[in-house]
Amino acid sequence: MCPSRCIDNQAAGIALRAKQTAALINYATRLGRRRWRTLVWLDGPAEKARQQAAELWEAAAWQAPLWVGDERESPVSSCLSARKARTRLGAEHQLVIVDVGGHQGLDPDALGALAGTVCAGGLLVVITPSNWGAQPDPDYARFADYPWLWESLTAHYLARLARQLSEANTIVRWSVGGGLSLPKLPPSPSIGLPWEDTDCLTADQARAVTALVGLKRRRPLVITADRGRGKSAALGIACVRLLTKGVPQVVVTAPRISAVESLFSRVTSLCPEGRRVSPGRFEHPNGSNLCFLAPDALTEQVHQATLGGSGSYLLVDEAAAMPAALLAEWLAAFPRIAFATTVHGYEGSGRGFALRFREVLNRQAPQWRALSLEAPIRWSAGDPLETTIQSLLLLNAPLPIAQAHHEGETVTIAVPQAQLAKQEGLLEKLFGLLVQSHYRTTPSDLRQLLDGPGTTLRMVVAEAEPQAVLVAREEGGFDAPLAEQVARGERRPQGHLLAQSLAAHSGSREALTARWRRVVRIATHPKRRREGLARQLLSDDMSNAAEQGLALYGATFGAEEALLRFWRSLGFVPVRLGVTREAATGEYAVMVARALNEQGQAILTALQRGFASSLPNLLAFELATLPAPVVALLLTSLPRVPLSNAEQQAAQDVAFAHRDPALARSALQALAREASHWPLDAESGLAHQRLAAWAFQNQPFAKAHSDSMRRLRDATRQLVEQHAFPQCPRAVK
Repeated sequence: MCPSRCIDNQAAGIALRAKQTAALINYATRLGRRRWRTLVWLDGPAEKARQQAAELWEAAAWQAPLWVGDERESPVSSCLSARKARTRLGAEHQLVIVDVGGHQGLDPDALGALAGTVCAGGLLVVITPSNWGAQPDPDYARFADYPWLWESLTAHYLARLARQLSEANTIVRWSVGGGLSLPKLPPSPSIGLPWEDTDCLTADQARAVTALVGLKRRRPLVITADRGRGKSAALGIACVRLLTKGVPQVVVTAPRISAVESLFSRVTSLCPEGRRVSPGRFEHPNGSNLCFLAPDALTEQVHQATLGGSGSYLLVDEAAAMPAALLAEWLAAFPRIAFATTVHGYEGSGRGFALRFREVLNRQAPQWRALSLEAPIRWSAGDPLETTIQSLLLLNAPLPIAQAHHEGETVTIAVPQAQLAKQEGLLEKLFGLLVQSHYRTTPSDLRQLLDGPGTTLRMVVAEAEPQAVLVAREEGGFDAPLAEQVARGERRPQGHLLAQSLAAHSGSREALTARWRRVVRIATHPKRRREGLARQLLSDDMSNAAEQGLALYGATFGAEEALLRFWRSLGFVPVRLGVTREAATGEYAVMVARALNEQGQAILTALQRGFASSLPNLLAFELATLPAPVVALLLTSLPRVPLSNAEQQAAQDVAFAHRDPALARSALQALAREASHWPLDAESGLAHQRLAAWAFQNQPFAKAHSDSMRRLRDATRQLVEQHAFPQCPRAVK
């Protein structure tokens, strides 16, 4: 080609891009009139696509533009990595450019978070390579468990995103060297009714603030909202008004302090005369204070009775990320309490919370009140970007239709990842099941579901509707030298949560050389629970794992009574218990396992022996605050040793005479351990739990020593009377 023609082509290309850029800026202006935003899909060769995006960046005076990608590849000076971009919640950007075609790849959670920061009239530009979806990108390295390399994984998730974008009618398509496709905009949406509260941005938010400030005793408030509805800001406005009224202290909690940053920011802006003395504490001029406590710290203070009681306030943000049992504890401790959660959001879904916690509320506080925030704050209803992101990341995955139970055997079906990736309807319903059953489901979980190495799926289907689903992952199979290094703390290969933990913390090299299958998620439709669907899924999956030569089958979850009882009923035994509460859940993690062959049984026996030998000491020290119902269940994992004559006599002396229980502790420990195997009614079962907590954890029955001793003797008497000791006649009372 002659030089002059080359120059002409370059000039034509520059002119075309300038024209397209101007058209795109004009389109953003039209979006702004409607208080809408949109996604711009820019695909093509990496360098040219970045240059095209940079021209858009420079062409207008955008409000706080943000470029997310690899700093080495960015054509602009200010660039943020995807990991750091997750912290941008609360910020507002008119232009966000996300480069997923470089060395970082696509972080689904960051994409969801960034979409929430784009303000009305703004653009979210996603730069992808021309063949996007044909192969995995570098972000896959975050879940490429050893020994897999991220380059060798499937890319079903990215292929799905590319297909969704190709078919979407709500996005702008802009190709390097190609055309610019701008969707037709409908008429401007109608504006809602006005409201009087000038601190609030919507009538919904004003109603929420009024309800929060007017909290009544034992009438908790539950606020649910999609992302971007001003939920956390409403909590902040209410906090200022409560402090101004003279409420001495308002306590807020959330999975992490970053989740309440917008709450504290609102408090600081509305009360400039106050003082934010630390990231989690604000002091009002009148002496009142707002205090953030992480769930584990809050629970600890509730147990010590240093928080809660008459006149106390607690606001729980992102309550969906907490187990219902923990929320129930707080509900009992704080007379004025509100729970707020995001129904659909990148950090997790609140649907599971709504389903699980409703039963607790109905039982403990039947006069509770529900309030929903519908109106968006930063954009108007019908916003194209919100619609697009919800579809791409399945933030609004539907719950399948529950089918009536029919007599006959329940059939489970294995679902290959490749097959699931091609069936969008089934994928949405399966993900909907997983979302409603779990306290924390993120967009990255969808990618793990479709492309996670060693991931297996099994489901129960009725009338083409999934009713239950099991997601599992294979672990272990390490060679002996590597297992030795892991056990010695010298190596920590990626993944293999259960097998590596047992090797690193219990010293079991064999747990890492053996092959496992670990349950990642198991979910049943809310209307099909207690029909044995989960049991059937586990039974069939264990049979499949055994056929493939795997030695062990396991799971890890928060140590909560109902869950632990479920797994114990299926023949699983505890093999490890975490010694610190998880900050996000306030629970201790427990690992359970079941052998699938002789090799697995030998390993499991050794793990059981180690767990049983360490449990009494852990309960006395590191696990002194483990809930009593869980302690009582765990005692069944200790070797069963009948009480000696001396232990029987000591227990009866405590129950019917005046022997000091502290001097008979070993006998009462033996009684609690033995009683864990007895069939107990509700009253005796509660007595057993309390006795176990006192005997092994030194947890008093009551604050007053005299009351505690009386109740301790009563509990011991109940158990002694429950089971007659033949060797030693009962002492006369």
